[in-house]
Amino acid sequence: MRTAAVFLLCSTTLLAAPVHAAEHAHQPHGSASDAAAPLTAPGNDAFAAIQEVVGKLLADPDTDWRRVDLEALRRHLVDMHNFTLNVEVTSQHAVDGGVEFTVEPATPDAAGSLDRLFSAHPAILKQESGWDMTAKKNPDGGYTARVTGAMPEDTAKIRGLGYIGIIAFGQHHQAHHWQMVTSTDPHRGH
Repeated sequence: MRTAAVFLLCSTTLLAAPVHAAEHAHQPHGSASDAAAPLTAPGNDAFAAIQEVVGKLLADPDTDWRRVDLEALRRHLVDMHNFTLNVEVTSQHAVDGGVEFTVEPATPDAAGSLDRLFSAHPAILKQESGWDMTAKKNPDGGYTARVTGAMPEDTAKIRGLGYIGIIAFGQHHQAHHWQMVTSTDPHRGH
């Protein structure tokens, strides 16, 4: 009798497990069980940035959905990925007051991303830091850029930041992304 009870208990447990798993597998995204998920990262960084924007848009009852353009942000995040990861810094050396570097695209798409970066970033950098950036396009699609500051204490900082630090400098990225999504970006199409 005891053996039969143990068998019945084990059989019931084994049969119930696949049924529970099957029920869970068919739950739609956003169900109550997702709230208790042990993970916090929604995926890669671009997806996370877009998900954050979607959350802010949904939380704002005044969102004008006719003006929302998440595709513009997605394209911009592709550019950010390209000029962060799909380039080679082929030279970087000290110059009076700062640094000069050459950046070459590692993929065809990265060349276009560098064009868009260096058409906008010098003015933004000047506004946020007071530093001067000049960028010259090379025949191979890369750029040679020079960044200098007027203050002697800026020189070591500029040199230490180098290419990617100078590109990441400041807090304009978040505001720029929000403006892009809500169609208030003055550089529409960037």
